This record gives sequence, C-alpha cells and structure tokens, in this order.
Amino acid sequence: MTTNKRGFAQQLWDFFCSLRLTIFLLIGLALTSIIGTVIQQGPQREYLATLSETKIRLYSALGFFDMYHSWWFILLLYLLTLNLICCSIKRLPRVWKIVSEPVLVMDDTFERSLSSVRDLKLRGSKGELKEKMVSFLKAEFAEPVITEREGEYHLFAQKNPWCRLGVYVVHLSIIIIFIGALIGSFFGYKAYVNIPEGGGVSQVQGRGGKTIDLGYEVRCEKFSVAFYDTGAPKEFKSILSIVENGKPVAGLQKVPVIVNEPLTYKGITFYQSSYGQSDEGVKYHLTVRDRKGGAPVKLDARQGERVALPGGAFLSVMEATQNVTPFMKGFDGPGAQVEFTPAGGNPQPFVILSEKYESFNAQHGGDLVITFDGMDQKFFTGLQVAKDPGVLVVWLGCFLMVIGTCMAFFMSHKRVWARVSDKGVTMGGSASKNPTGFEIVFDELVEKINKA
Repeated sequence: MTTNKRGFAQQLWDFFCSLRLTIFLLIGLALTSIIGTVIQQGPQREYLATLSETKIRLYSALGFFDMYHSWWFILLLYLLTLNLICCSIKRLPRVWKIVSEPVLVMDDTFERSLSSVRDLKLRGSKGELKEKMVSFLKAEFAEPVITEREGEYHLFAQKNPWCRLGVYVVHLSIIIIFIGALIGSFFGYKAYVNIPEGGGVSQVQGRGGKTIDLGYEVRCEKFSVAFYDTGAPKEFKSILSIVENGKPVAGLQKVPVIVNEPLTYKGITFYQSSYGQSDEGVKYHLTVRDRKGGAPVKLDARQGERVALPGGAFLSVMEATQNVTPFMKGFDGPGAQVEFTPAGGNPQPFVILSEKYESFNAQHGGDLVITFDGMDQKFFTGLQVAKDPGVLVVWLGCFLMVIGTCMAFFMSHKRVWARVSDKGVTMGGSASKNPTGFEIVFDELVEKINKA
C-alpha cells in the first residue's frame, strides 16, 4: 500500500515536472490569447449587434467576453506556474552544484569525459610549467584555481558560470509576470464608457455592471473623425480634460487622445476605443426653393421631425451622412434620405444632395426644389478605462526575462583544466553551449601556448 502511494506521488511529481505539460500549457495560453484578441472583451452594444443570439450565449457561457478573468484561463496560469516551480526544483540543485562546486581536479576518469583534451609539448620543470600556465590562463582566459594532489598541479579556470542559471531566471520572470497579471486582475479593473461631446463622467461600469467611482470627472471637450474615400474611418480623436474637486487639473486640459496614445491620471488610463453618432442635438440644414422663382428658404430639422414647407407640404429627414460616396458612386458631399409629403398627397421617400447636384434634386419635390446643406453632427467617444496596479510587477518580470534570455542563449559556461606533472602538461576543456565553437577557441588557446 505504501509502495502504491509512493508510486502515485512520484507519477504526479513527474507529471508536473514534464516538458510535455509545459508545451501543452503554453499552446493553450497562446490559443486563448488569440481568442481574446479576436473577440472583443467587455463588448458594447455595437459589437453585440453583429453577433447572433447563439454566439452571444455560447461566448458568454465560455467566458470569451471576459476571457482573461475566466476561471479556466486563471487555472492555466496556475498550472504553468506550478509546472515551472516543479521543473526548477527538480533541476536546479544539479546546476547549482556545477556552478558553486566546480570540479577542480582533472584526473584520468574526468579527462575521459571531456570532449576537448590536448597534450602540450612544453619544456621546463614542473614548477616552471605551473607558473607559465597560471600566467597564460590569467592573461588569455581567466584566473585559475590551483590544486596540488599526488605530486601534480591541477589548474582550473572558467568563464560565465552563472549563465547556467539563465533558464531559471526566465522561469522566475514568467512567474513574476503571472503574479503581476493576477494583481491587476484582482485589484484592478477594465471598464468602458461613452461620453458625448461636451459631456463628462465621474463613474464607469466595470465587470458585472459594477459602478466604479473615478474620484474625478473626465470631460470630452470635442470629438473628431476623419474618413477615407471609401467611408471607412481613418482616424478618430477625443479631446479630454480632467476636472477634480470642481477645478481643472493643470496640464490635463484638452489633451488629445487617439488609438495607442492614451491619457493616464492617478493610475487610471483612458484608451480611445470606439465612437458613435449621438442622437442628441443633431441638426440638419435644408434649403427650399420654389421652381417658379422667389427667394430660397433656409430650414433646420432634427431626425424624424416633421417640418412644414411652403405651399402646405411637409418634409421629414430619416437619415443623413456627410459623405454619400460609399452609397452613391459618382457623387460626393452630404446627402439625406427624406420623406416628402405634398399638400393633400401621400408620403414620397427620396434622396436629396447638396446644391451642386441641382438637376438631381429637381427630380423630386413637386413645385419645390429641396437641397441638403449638411448637418451639425455630434459624436460620443467610447473609452476603455483601465487600472492595473500590477503593471510595475509585470515590467520587473519582463526585465528579468530579457536578462535571463541573454544569459541562456547568448552566453556559455566555458571551463578549462590543466594538469602539470613530471610528464608534461595535459589540457582539457568543455562548454555548456556550442561545443563546436568552443573547440575552435580551445585549439587557439593550445596553439598560443605552444608558440609561447
């Protein structure tokens, strides 16, 4: 019974120390990160409107809308952390012993384990040869440690012994990054808020509809958007101001915020996320002219509002745009879809354009020619609001990862032994990486010794 328990414990330990588990967890985290990139996190109404009901229910059940806080994503992080810790505990003692307790004596048994061994043809007494080898290694490689045993001198020199710990520095950096991410997950938040032009907010909605008080007000002074000729947005920009205790915060007035250039105040960062047309205060400008002559009449209207025209007709603006090119090839400028009701007649829907398309506008409207002069369009800005107290911990982990990666991949632990006896000098060496390259370096050392 004891043997079975010990066998199960050993199997469990080997499972968490296995490289296969590491690869599986890394692939799982990579795939889930792709899902989190493709599917909008904390989706807004505009995004949800593009999805079917089945997809919304499925994504919600799987936690895809808040994937980085889902229980299964956190579980993957915990498992990978445990895997890295177990791997380090299993392998670190052997590597630490190599670094802290190097083999100082190259006896016959150890000599046979080395890939590079040369017998040097040097003249002189044993004492003279020892002094010459010490001076040479100190000048050309590293200062050696001298050990005398059984009438022989053993010299040992090494370079970059601590680079063997690079992989464990990388393991530690990953764990620190995970800790920083968990700190941000539990003690930070990510929220979204829409602010109309001229408006402001002091509270945002976090996960689960939780209301979060910012402690100050964020105002959208102005919002602007530029379009490509196809009608796709080219750049959208918010002009934000911070107001605290009823007073503007110095240096944070009318700050431009665009994609990848956020605004940060008191640990809270505001990212430009989306935008939309505000229904409040949108005003359409029309010009009405009688075909028989007379002065044109300027009118203003709101969406859906029934406006009286000369002669007893009525007009309602259903929707409008500042650029009709994407909808009507060969035309540009503002345009509107209207519903025209002649006196005593039935509603007639048609499109009106700017005054430069007078012949087009003259096709409808009965005795009236109606043109669309544009609109006073107001937008709301959609901001992502994020607070991450673990970001400094994450940066520390990233810094350690760079150091550990350089140690693990760009540095090599090089060791050289020399045995000085009455028979002469035997020299051996090894390297933790790139043995072929080290053999070239070793041969150059031997050649320099022979020439000297």
